[in-house]
Amino acid sequence: MTEKQRIREYILKNPTVSAKEGAKALGTTRPYFQKARSALKKEGLAKGKPAGWQRKVRKHEHGALEAECAAVGIPVERVGHYWYKSEHFSINVKGEQVSFFDLAEQLIEQMGKHSPKYPVIKYPKVKEGHLLVIDPADVHIGKLCRAFETGDEFNHKIAVERVRAGVTGILQKAQGFPADQILFIIGNDVLHVDNAKSSTTSGTFQDTDLMWYDAFNIAFKLYVENIELISQVAPVHIQHNPSNHDYLAGYFLAHSLKSWFSKSKNVTFSISTAHRKYYTYGKNLIGTTHGDGAKETDLALLMAHEAKESWNHCIHRYFYMHHIHHKRSRDYMSVCVEALRSPSGTDSWHHRNGYAHSPKAVEGYIHHKEFGQIARLTNIF
Repeated sequence: MTEKQRIREYILKNPTVSAKEGAKALGTTRPYFQKARSALKKEGLAKGKPAGWQRKVRKHEHGALEAECAAVGIPVERVGHYWYKSEHFSINVKGEQVSFFDLAEQLIEQMGKHSPKYPVIKYPKVKEGHLLVIDPADVHIGKLCRAFETGDEFNHKIAVERVRAGVTGILQKAQGFPADQILFIIGNDVLHVDNAKSSTTSGTFQDTDLMWYDAFNIAFKLYVENIELISQVAPVHIQHNPSNHDYLAGYFLAHSLKSWFSKSKNVTFSISTAHRKYYTYGKNLIGTTHGDGAKETDLALLMAHEAKESWNHCIHRYFYMHHIHHKRSRDYMSVCVEALRSPSGTDSWHHRNGYAHSPKAVEGYIHHKEFGQIARLTNIF
């Protein structure tokens, strides 16, 4: 039963309950509860004006509506609104409204039934384990950079090659630190554009080298390949950070991956729309965010509020951020805020404005349960 169906059933059983009491009983918001009650009133199933009262007014105002609906086979009681256009009407037919999240839950559930079955991997016992953080930051699959303009050639093929080489390189460099857990950070502008107009979520035009759907499929295949690879080493936890270039497509990509690996016992996910997410390992508290939202100077205090339970017993605290494409590391009292390098090239806009020449890399970190971050791993291109 969806959230909407649950609220509707509750209202039908408790027709006189107030919006405040109903919302509290169902653990939802008052506006959402009132919206559901209004929908039922329009259908004549709850207290209020009976179904059809608006249609009676419209029929009185324009008697041709009923005849037009009868001629084309549309029930007049299902007309949401209409306007007269000389010889014919333009009629909107009301249907049951389904929220995005209800639709997403149903789609994910259906996809999960058809996901591949992965055998359970039994890992060798590690005497003194470590957390390996792998973070291909700001990949920008679909970005086009031309060397004759910016001195930096980049396209989707180079993006894929660098991520593959970067993840493999981090695994090789981490062999001296046996891992019992891997934190794999995804999102963070993995896709360069968010629509068919070659622009970011907010509408900023970008130079691209392929269609948006090709970029999505390439990113999906690349992430599946990398997750399968690193899951051979240790259990993997996937953490997604929403970002400014692909706020929508990145969300869909993360949920597609979760559906794909839904039958794997060795891969877990944290992919909500929250802009900051937290992960604990021993005495380590690790926050991740894209970096285009909250100020860097506020991240330490936000961590103390948003992860207060972990804050109390974790003495090593870190925030890994992205977005700026170059290395920066600063301590804010007990929290180290570190920005990661990007493997993506420098495009026309960034070169014109002087945002260029930072080393291109995929980075990773080693965390000890007791002593915190003990190593930084960098695969430079």
